[in-house]
Amino acid sequence: MRRIGVTLGLMLVGACQQSGDGRDAAAVERRVVVGTLTGDPVAGARVFVQCKACHTIGADAPDTDGPNLYDVVDGPVAQRRPRFAYTAALQAMGGRWDAARLDAWLRAPQGLVPGTTMRFAGLSDAQQRADVIAYLATYRRDR
Repeated sequence: MRRIGVTLGLMLVGACQQSGDGRDAAAVERRVVVGTLTGDPVAGARVFVQCKACHTIGADAPDTDGPNLYDVVDGPVAQRRPRFAYTAALQAMGGRWDAARLDAWLRAPQGLVPGTTMRFAGLSDAQQRADVIAYLATYRRDR
């Protein structure tokens, strides 16, 4: 597997082809660097199972209790899903979901954005957070 990324950032390189489920087929083999950790998308898929209680992830998947997370990595905060009712607190944060911000969000959503309605307590394990971010990065449009 190739290691990709930059410290506290994310950079996907190489040719990308979309798989049948909307994932970047080449990214499935990629790893992402978050801080000093290298995220593994295969391990991230296993951790993401708990996220499926509220989120979908697919190019044409609907929003459920939480927004569809397709193309969330490096996407705008609280703007990707126009029909989803993002909280005012999340809208006020603005910016983009880069790797550092996703890491902080996955660690403690209420800590990053007081007033968010996301009830998930967070992932205390930094490696699991890096793995989930790497997994999410496999579901993105070409930019």
